[in-house]
Amino acid sequence: MYRYDEFDAAFVGGRVAQFSDQVRRRIAGELNEDQFRPLRLMNGLYLQLHAYMLRIAVPYGTMSSRQLRKLAHIARTYDRGYGHFTTRQNIQFNWPKLKDVPAILEELSSVEMHAIQTSGNCIRNITTDQFAGAAADEIIDPRPVAEILRQWSSLHPEFSYLPRKFKIAMTGAPNDRAAIRFHDIGLQAVANAAGDIGWEVWVGGGLGRTPMVGKMINAYVPHEHLLAYLESILRVYNRYGRRDNKFKARIKILVHEEGLETIKGQVEAEFAEVRGGVLTLPQEELDRINAYFAPPAFQELAATRIDVAREAILDPAYGRWLERNLNSHRQPGYVSLTVSLKPIGGAPGDATAEQMEAVADLAERYSFDELRVTHEQNLVLPHVRVADLREVYDALVAAELADGNAGLITDMIACPGLDYCALANARSIPIAQAISQKFASEERQKEIGDLKIKISGCINACGHHHVGHIGILGVEKKGGELYQITLGGDATENASVGKILGPGFEAENVPDAIERLVDAYVARRESPAETFIAAFRRLGEAPFKEALYGAG
Repeated sequence: MYRYDEFDAAFVGGRVAQFSDQVRRRIAGELNEDQFRPLRLMNGLYLQLHAYMLRIAVPYGTMSSRQLRKLAHIARTYDRGYGHFTTRQNIQFNWPKLKDVPAILEELSSVEMHAIQTSGNCIRNITTDQFAGAAADEIIDPRPVAEILRQWSSLHPEFSYLPRKFKIAMTGAPNDRAAIRFHDIGLQAVANAAGDIGWEVWVGGGLGRTPMVGKMINAYVPHEHLLAYLESILRVYNRYGRRDNKFKARIKILVHEEGLETIKGQVEAEFAEVRGGVLTLPQEELDRINAYFAPPAFQELAATRIDVAREAILDPAYGRWLERNLNSHRQPGYVSLTVSLKPIGGAPGDATAEQMEAVADLAERYSFDELRVTHEQNLVLPHVRVADLREVYDALVAAELADGNAGLITDMIACPGLDYCALANARSIPIAQAISQKFASEERQKEIGDLKIKISGCINACGHHHVGHIGILGVEKKGGELYQITLGGDATENASVGKILGPGFEAENVPDAIERLVDAYVARRESPAETFIAAFRRLGEAPFKEALYGAG
């Protein structure tokens, strides 16, 4: 894992001191809220419906046990005993007192964490595949490049006040687990004809009120020129992006209105000017950063297989967990495992201080002191010996974190919604809770198979509803809450935006509506191996629309 050098420590320490003084001045009345707002947003502090919310960066989703223990301490000391993990691989605390925020930032800096650029019209936290550096299908670990991008983008003088917030995601595997086609810039590791690994660059993806799938702007950019190429894209966006209308300010609108070829021509012209200059990455710098991400000291183990069917007979719950929550590892005898933060009836992405400490203990003991935050609001232990799985599972059972539901219907994404967010039109968490209770049966979940439900409480789409196999959007109508249902979204390499099927539903009718869709799928699939998204693409929307609204 990356460790702060003297520059990082001074940079974060200076920001903590600066913001501490700004908070003091706000409390003393020397700054009013309008003056304080841009200052607090630069430090990840929002003012939500009922209290301040602090969003803390987890760069490329990677944390140590020491850092997770510090987050648990902050939850217990300064908040209400829990934190909320988000789709940007960050964590949010929903109830800090303003007077305590400087102390929280000081505590974070002691474990090499901060809240800088988790808000504002700047380059936000760069996200990656949660199995980066471990997955068997990976071409390259993207995290060293993500760290270089983090350093390049932090307080970049030219890109600190962009037309709108800017999000970058990257994956080192052909199987996209980072939703790269729905970001302002998406990066996917590829090899050229000579076998050299570089980056395929996608631009103009995004969700919100105008969801769009990104377009490939360059099929291969070498490592050493990636900074120059990304800077060229940002310069074109900063120069031509809309500043007169925040709803049309994202780069996706620029690409859509001007056309990919026009934007590509401008980017390539800019790139021709800066390529080979100061933004060229020297190999020694690449090697220096790569050294931070050297593989752990894995044991040389024989390839180990688990007889999941036998384990399921002996202990059905353990069998379900083995079947759903493991991911193949590149090192024989090891796996990556998902720690589900989606208990039946729970708020997706929430973890108590005690649960964070339990996962930190497991990471320290069984996963080389390393863990990950996923963009689907779960945690991952990336490097666990197969021989240790039962011990890890038993510890997760004790912490109430052993749900074997990764990728199933109860493993939902949901934004905080109207319970917390000042922008929301409707509640998200109660909808997720009601759906998970509707499908609480483990056997029913297994029968349904892979199915991604994603829920947003407003058009800003923080719950990624547009790319859910089933998406749910809360809207306000005549002073009440109504929920639109979309079908056919997909955030993988087979990217697609879901379609609205018809009128919305009252909150109490949403779980039954989802059940009708599921029943229609199960009745019409060609075999249990045909997933919901595959069946929808084969059948089209008609049978699902009929299931929701009846024959019309």
